[in-house]
Amino acid sequence: MRTAGMEAAMLRPAGGGPGMEDRLEGPVGGSLGGSSGGSVGGPVRGAPGDPLGDPLGSPTGSGFVGGGAGGGWRRGWRRPVALGLGAVLVLLLGLAGGFAVFLDRAWMRAPGAGAPSAGIAVLTGGPERVETGLGLLLLREDGRLIVSGVGPESGLAELARRAGLEAADVADRTALGREATSTRGNAREVAAWARAAGMREITVVTAGFHMPRALLELRRAMPEGAFRPHPVPPFVARPVPMLREYLKLLGAGLGLSVLAERPRRVLP
Repeated sequence: MRTAGMEAAMLRPAGGGPGMEDRLEGPVGGSLGGSSGGSVGGPVRGAPGDPLGDPLGSPTGSGFVGGGAGGGWRRGWRRPVALGLGAVLVLLLGLAGGFAVFLDRAWMRAPGAGAPSAGIAVLTGGPERVETGLGLLLLREDGRLIVSGVGPESGLAELARRAGLEAADVADRTALGREATSTRGNAREVAAWARAAGMREITVVTAGFHMPRALLELRRAMPEGAFRPHPVPPFVARPVPMLREYLKLLGAGLGLSVLAERPRRVLP
C-alpha cells in the first residue's frame, strides 16, 4: 500500500531537483490540483492572447476576423470610405442641380418687340443666327453689327442673301470677324470690336443652349459691357449635346476654355 510520503517521493527525483509536480506548477504559474472551478494560470495554446496559438498572430486578437484588433482596423477604414461616398453624392447632387439651372436658362426666349441696342453681336455656329442679327440691325439706323467666327470662305454677300438682303444695304454697318474659333475667341473678338467702336451695350445673338456660356465669356472679356441676350433656336438640343454643352460651361467657369482655342488660318 502506497502512503502519501511514497507518492511524494515518486514525484520528486533523487538529487533534490524539481519534481513532476513542480514542473507542472512552476512554469505555468498555476495549479492542476486546485479546487473545482480553478483553472490553469498560464495561456493555453490557441486561446485568445496566445501569440503562437492565436490564428491572427496578435496578442489582442480573438481568433475571429471581426474581433479584437481586426475589428478595430475595419472600423478605422469605414469612416473615410463613408466620408468619400458622401462627398461624391454631394458632388453629383450639385452637378444635377446645376444642370437643371442650365436647362432653365437655355429655355430663355428672346425679348418681346422693341429696338435692340446699338451694338449687335452674332456668334456663328448654328442656323438663324446671322439672319436674326441682320434683321435686328435693320431696326436701328445707328446700329452696328459684328458677325464673329466667320469662316474664311464666307463673305457678306452670301450672309446677306440668306437673310433676303443685299450686301450693299448693310455693308457699311457690318463687320465680319474671322479669327475666333471658339466661344472664348468670339468674346475677345466682340470685346475688341465694341471698344474700338465705343459701344458698351451689346445685344448678343446665339442659340439658346449656347447663351449661358457665351455671356460668361463675354463678361469675362469685357467686364464693363452690358449684354442683352437674344437667343434663337435651338433652345434645347438632344441629351448628349446638352450634357456636352453643360460640361463646357463648367470648364469655362473654371477658366479651362483656353485649352479649346486654336488659331485659324485666314485666307489672303
